[in-house]
Amino acid sequence: MVANGFTITRAIQSRSWPASSANLEYAATWGTLAPVADTVPRVADDIQVRRISTLLEPAGRTEGNPIRLTENSGIAYIGCYVRGMGFILEADHAQAWISEDARNAEVLFPYLNGEDLNQRPDASAARWVIDFNERSESDAAKYKNPFERVAQVAKPDRHANKDKAVREHPWWRFWRTSPGLRRASADLDEVLAIARVSKSVMPVRVPTGQVMSEQVVVFASAGYGDQAVLSSNLHQIWAITYGSGMRNDPRYTPSDVFETFPRPAPSEQLEQVGRTLEGERREIMIRRNIGLTKLYNLVNDSELADSVDQDVARLRAIHVELDRRVMDAYGWPDIALDHGFHTYRRMQRWTVHPAARVEILDRLLEENHRRAGGQQQSVRAPNEIEIPKAEGTLFD
Repeated sequence: MVANGFTITRAIQSRSWPASSANLEYAATWGTLAPVADTVPRVADDIQVRRISTLLEPAGRTEGNPIRLTENSGIAYIGCYVRGMGFILEADHAQAWISEDARNAEVLFPYLNGEDLNQRPDASAARWVIDFNERSESDAAKYKNPFERVAQVAKPDRHANKDKAVREHPWWRFWRTSPGLRRASADLDEVLAIARVSKSVMPVRVPTGQVMSEQVVVFASAGYGDQAVLSSNLHQIWAITYGSGMRNDPRYTPSDVFETFPRPAPSEQLEQVGRTLEGERREIMIRRNIGLTKLYNLVNDSELADSVDQDVARLRAIHVELDRRVMDAYGWPDIALDHGFHTYRRMQRWTVHPAARVEILDRLLEENHRRAGGQQQSVRAPNEIEIPKAEGTLFD
């Protein structure tokens, strides 16, 4: 409609249908094909704004969609897609097999999924997994107990699958082993990880040496500066705006979110505030025995005053300082952030003011377009074979 000359003058992005008999959500738009002066205010969800986007929310001056940046390739990956409960074990079962034969430790690993990442205070894996990686069937068979378990439980499931590709895939291997992630994180002791579906949209520092499930996005970086940037409200609102959604929870898609996000230059200030966030937040979670989701539910609770919960007050203050440091790294100290409890995409958060959000998204999109415009077009040699980039984007 907008492409054909329609100007949106009022919008409701999503609201409950006004009748108790129907559990529905609706969106609504008002507008005109006639010219509308720039000085005429628009109304988005009862708030006066300058413009309304086709997403039915306040829009800035920059138009277009973000473009993937080559500088961000090879960093963010979706974890391994196991496809078969026969690969997954309880921790004590795995430890018993390792005690019986130490070689089994070569194919048994903690298995970290999104629920573990968000719900467990130390973000540790609750279960283990049998991972033969790219081993041949004969090599996998050398690990007696793990191989027998997969042969007895996973193999029948695979062979009974209606999908021919699944049936013909080597049954002792994961459906997708994420070799790119393994290569990118091979020399790292820690990485940053974020649950693909999460209200918090907050990365966590986790050790390598474990298998990440497909419900986890992994950043092959251990830098505290990167942790600060990815934990900022700037990255969060970018992810909520350009990611996809599952019910009311944001869904983090590396190709649409991270690969388009124009990161600021690293700085010692970002490193410092990243270390502060990591250290103090981890101590709070362990001491109070709560996971990331519960902690940020408290942070985003407008009825919980700073005077009532000092841990929550401290974490809010850290995020205010972190956002300021990230803004400084971009060279944007002129934007008044005015942190408070604000609603965006039907989620209330301790975040920047809506006016600041619109300006930040504007500048990030402008920066994305500026960097994308400077990217060199890759030229393939005539006989070079192009291999599709599967890692990190295959299941987006």
